[in-house]
Amino acid sequence: MNTTARNAYLASSVTTASPQQLLIMLCDRLALDVQRAADALRTGQPGQAHPHLLHAQEIVLELAASLNVDVWEGAAGLASLYDYLHHELVRANINKDLRATEFCLDIVTTLRDTWREAAGSLLAESA
Repeated sequence: MNTTARNAYLASSVTTASPQQLLIMLCDRLALDVQRAADALRTGQPGQAHPHLLHAQEIVLELAASLNVDVWEGAAGLASLYDYLHHELVRANINKDLRATEFCLDIVTTLRDTWREAAGSLLAESA
């Protein structure tokens, strides 16, 4: 698939996605970014980790900004988790720290899997 067609497909996917699908897409990309950063650090390429960790930080900030803490009882705790995760991603990036990056990957993977499960439950309830 050429770049133009791929970009058109991605833009269409985002504009037609439900809020739950958008959240899953963000979490999938977050996990991919942190995984790529960890892989780069493992292979001794800290410069390659930097853009992935920066993008991961941006995603976490977007997740935090879109969280409405007045709608859901657990939102304040999730906001704290996002804040902590962002802090750890920044620290991992500044220090090019593989252990910190892998720790963030564990958090992100768990978060992604939890959101997938929640979205699946919502879909099952609406069917």
